[in-house]
Amino acid sequence: MADDESEPRKLQVANARPEDSGRGLAHLPRSMMAAMALSEGDVIEIVGKRATPAFAVYPYPEDEGLEILRIDGLQRANAGVGSGEFVEVRKAEAKPATRVVFAPAQKNLRLQGSTDAIKRTFAGRPLCQGDVVATVGQKPVGNIPPEVARHLRAPAYALQEIRLNVVSASPKGVVHIDADTEVELRADYEEARESRRADVTYDDIGGMAGTIDQLREMVELPLRYPELFQRLGVDPPKGVLLHGPPGTGKTRLARAVANESDAQFFLINGPEIMGSAYGESEKRLREVFEEATKSAPSIVFIDEIDSIAPKRDKVQGEAEKRLVAQLLTLMDGLEARANLVVIAATNRPEAIDEALRRPGRFDREIVVGVPDERGRREILGIHTRGMPLADNVDIGELARTTYGFVGADIAALTREAAIEAVRRIMPKLNLSEGTIPPEVLDSLSVDRNDFLEALKRIQPSAMREVMVQAPQVRWGDVGGLDEAQMRLKEGVELPLKEPEAFRRLGIRPAKGFLLFGPPGTGKTLLAKAVAREAQANFIATKSSDLLSKWYGESEQQIAKLFARARQVAPCVIFIDELDSLVPARGGGLGEPQVTERVVNTILAEMDGLEELQSVVVIGATNRPNLVDPALLRPGRFDELVYVGVPDATGRERILTIQAAKMPLASDVDLGAIAARAERFTGADLEDVVRRAGLVALRESRENTHVTMAHFEKALEEGRASVTPEMEQEYRQMAAKLKQEAAAIQPIGFITPGMLEHRPREG
Repeated sequence: MADDESEPRKLQVANARPEDSGRGLAHLPRSMMAAMALSEGDVIEIVGKRATPAFAVYPYPEDEGLEILRIDGLQRANAGVGSGEFVEVRKAEAKPATRVVFAPAQKNLRLQGSTDAIKRTFAGRPLCQGDVVATVGQKPVGNIPPEVARHLRAPAYALQEIRLNVVSASPKGVVHIDADTEVELRADYEEARESRRADVTYDDIGGMAGTIDQLREMVELPLRYPELFQRLGVDPPKGVLLHGPPGTGKTRLARAVANESDAQFFLINGPEIMGSAYGESEKRLREVFEEATKSAPSIVFIDEIDSIAPKRDKVQGEAEKRLVAQLLTLMDGLEARANLVVIAATNRPEAIDEALRRPGRFDREIVVGVPDERGRREILGIHTRGMPLADNVDIGELARTTYGFVGADIAALTREAAIEAVRRIMPKLNLSEGTIPPEVLDSLSVDRNDFLEALKRIQPSAMREVMVQAPQVRWGDVGGLDEAQMRLKEGVELPLKEPEAFRRLGIRPAKGFLLFGPPGTGKTLLAKAVAREAQANFIATKSSDLLSKWYGESEQQIAKLFARARQVAPCVIFIDELDSLVPARGGGLGEPQVTERVVNTILAEMDGLEELQSVVVIGATNRPNLVDPALLRPGRFDELVYVGVPDATGRERILTIQAAKMPLASDVDLGAIAARAERFTGADLEDVVRRAGLVALRESRENTHVTMAHFEKALEEGRASVTPEMEQEYRQMAAKLKQEAAAIQPIGFITPGMLEHRPREG
């Protein structure tokens, strides 16, 4: 039986979860653990091109019954294997170490100070000379010995994450650090052995599981198993184009693929290639490709490829055109390129010369998009892996509230939260001493409030151009619009918060809402409140921002608006005064060609929303009969929401909200004021409250309360902006608009005959 237990067994390697990175765990099948008589916490040795130790633990629930070994990127680098390769697994025993020497595994990192924290972090952890390890601390849990259990359970983040090389360990073989071990930490980077790089692995990339799988089959297979393609009689893929918004991790992904596939990595930054002399740029490009061919298997990564391969018909200079032609020649090559893959990244794929975007050059284009909630949770887990988090920090809550954030935004958020934590301890620091006391460092932690403060300063990078933050208006700030509020809750908030409910019933959510009604009834306020309550980004725009005197620029602005909304979804696009942007075509109002082209662009974008997820368009107008009827059909503006004049109960609610911060006298009866304010809109009622305050100040600058008499005076001065005729015609229009979207109905301030020259559609 002993022979069976020690006999090595082969398993296929797979990636561990990001949260297990750096903890030295190996998830084995239960059948193998039983056959090898292993318990959780026993030490095993994983043998690929070299051997590295790990703790044996049970498989993830989803892996039950699968014959795979899940280890993290550091362990894969230590064993010299990649995902999909086979390794031997054998039982091992970790001897107490007499001496272990560590050095930084990252260049440009200098370490100094006591080795006590490192000794505590790695106590009981199996190590081997030549390994790369990470300083991620753990909490002791359960009946397993504490020095072992601390590596098996959830991280406690004792130290920030630093990667260290085990330069030497005595005695030889697998050892563990105990109380008697002498630990030395060298200050400067020291490469312990020629090995695969472990600076960026798949564990350091979150929210991209599908993208990584696509990239691996395009890059790793040709580099590691070229004979597969030779046997099939086809050329291996030559290039992959990664495109997506800035900050989504395109460059980091390329580095991880190079490290994991054990390939040489050659980086080309677009502007660095450009030379001043004739032919110098092309020569530099050729040299990179020649060196990469000699060092195969290798990956050539071209960052910001749009800067060196723009569309040749759009650039004036001959140097740029020659450089594009040189790149095309190198991508094709006079002879088949063996074990060389080109990866390019850009956030402007439409600016690249179209000759590059064909099979044989860039064989596949992979979109690296904005992460969803699950992806954001993974990215937050990676960036807080080495952070001392307080117990009240909920990564799931942060993932839900950081909608529209890309990886770079989340990295900035965690950095800002850390700076907030430092601000709290600044009073305890004596800057003249030059060093921070250990007890202050030990007490330092990042709590929930630090993240909430950081969220106020960090907004999605795709939204910085428009400088619009999520609105602060809540449903509680909206009064007297109960029916419109309910329609928007069902149509906007529900699909954005619970999309699975719509998928379950096989229905699509509404794409657009048209809020119409008299001026001042709260249409804009409703749009802000629904964006806030749905936890969506909010892009507000006016017609004047989108219309331009230059030919074609208006359509371009609208296309940019919708493209930005796609990037930062879930998103609410709010277009105020919609009638001036999309008037009925053929009406002759304004410059007909411009407005008709704008209408056509918006129609196309609204239809294009079919394939978009979590983007809703809300338009507001007080003249819905001027809006092009083609927009009012289902599939564009699905819901036509009438925002009318509030009733007495609604008026009282609005007055309560507006007077919330006003010191009211005991005789003030808001219900009586509301009853007298017939046909007053929300804006009119806000004006009444403001005027009552002014009347009180006019009476005496020393007044501390606003009385009923002040409100009565304000009611006399104020007026209802909606006339009975106007209200009646709006009500008729609300009743008929759905059935007669093409009909043009006159309303109070548009006289009959004014629009008779306009041809009716439909």
